[in-house]
Amino acid sequence: MSVLYVRVYPDPALKNKAKPVEQLDSNIKKLIADMGETMFAAQGVGLAAPQVGESCRVIVVCIPEKKDFSSYMALINPEIISAEGEDIAEEGCLSARDYRAQVMRAQKVKVCYLDETGSKCELIAQDLMARILQHEIDHLDGILFFERLSSIKRNLIKNRLRKLAKTAAGD
Repeated sequence: MSVLYVRVYPDPALKNKAKPVEQLDSNIKKLIADMGETMFAAQGVGLAAPQVGESCRVIVVCIPEKKDFSSYMALINPEIISAEGEDIAEEGCLSARDYRAQVMRAQKVKVCYLDETGSKCELIAQDLMARILQHEIDHLDGILFFERLSSIKRNLIKNRLRKLAKTAAGD
């Protein structure tokens, strides 16, 4: 297993819609293991393949309902099939370090996906787990959390992140 480089905004890989996984092969399984290791090394609770530069619909998430922040589950080709309620809470992102904001999400979601064996599964999640799933599935569609904010807040964060990226690049 390897810790992968986590892309940061405004990296173009974060804006593209990820491609569905057609075949669950050893490359996908290695990617999942590497993403799990990367997520924990970065002290995150979720990670999407585009964040590590891979255009495939794979996410890994910790399991907060079980108070288990040392193991993860992988969801392949996840899709939210229903959502209900509203909840606003603070979110951050490994691809936008040091920026957090209050984001409105559904309180409860039902997600269908393939597990690591290729079996079709459904998961009903609420509260923090629902938020994590929505956040990571957004990444698969090229959406970062701050794009769910008002235009003023969104532009403020984007401008700060662009400035940081330029500074880091030595411009």
